[in-house]
Amino acid sequence: MAATSPSRPLATYLSVHGDRHFDGLADKFSAGLYGSVRGDIRLAVLDHLLPRHLNLAGQPVLDVGGGLGQMASWFDQRRHPVTLLEPSGEMLAHARQALTDTQVELIQAPLQDLAELAPGPWPLIVCHAVLEWLSDPRDAFMRLAEALAPGGQLSLMVFNRDALRLSNVVKGNLDKVLADRLAGTGQRQRLTPISPLTNGQIETWASEAGLTIKARAGVRIFHDYLQTRELDSAALAKLVELERRYCDAEPHWRLGRYLLYTLTRPAAAVDATSSSSSSPSSSPSS
Repeated sequence: MAATSPSRPLATYLSVHGDRHFDGLADKFSAGLYGSVRGDIRLAVLDHLLPRHLNLAGQPVLDVGGGLGQMASWFDQRRHPVTLLEPSGEMLAHARQALTDTQVELIQAPLQDLAELAPGPWPLIVCHAVLEWLSDPRDAFMRLAEALAPGGQLSLMVFNRDALRLSNVVKGNLDKVLADRLAGTGQRQRLTPISPLTNGQIETWASEAGLTIKARAGVRIFHDYLQTRELDSAALAKLVELERRYCDAEPHWRLGRYLLYTLTRPAAAVDATSSSSSSPSSSPSS
């Protein structure tokens, strides 16, 4: 009787931290997002929102999980010194090629190594579409908060779990929604985030970290619910106008496939903490 061969294990795209990474998927990621109308809309809305929500004064920027380098390029064009942190060597290679004519510094490392390799404190941190790919997004949020300078700004964009639920209902995946099986597993090539997040989670974590939410918006509010996504240039221009018009208006922003936040660390609170820690009663005795 022939011996039964062991079953072949599933390919995994999870890091040692249990995070979804993109080695072996960079081309798929690039084509599926930035090589599509979805990517065009995302960048168009960000181009509209970031100058309105952020105080941009040429300050150094840390782009965490910078991927293919789109945001790093955006800030570099506006004369910000940019450091890009990205765990995937394949993604970083794409970014290096795209950023050839820039001064962007590239570091290959996961967010968990932020304190060792790019500790700051940073006046401006950008972390777009990263937390939803991590096994412990709350821990990652706290690490970002710790790296933020007094008075600093964090531009955070996360994949919206509530919008994912609505999208699955629209597609007819009713059993999946009833069972709350919305997250991806990270075991296959499908690009469904493993940790989609809610506005309530971000509000709670911001409060715990001592950060203030200064602005919030939705990115791709309407596009993902269209009956047809084959748009000519005129229809796309109208859709982009609608996305920009309603991206930070109630209640529409809550429907965005992504939620965009501007968070700040109040300088006064940090200064008060520093003064308290340096008082005679808390100083080590000589």
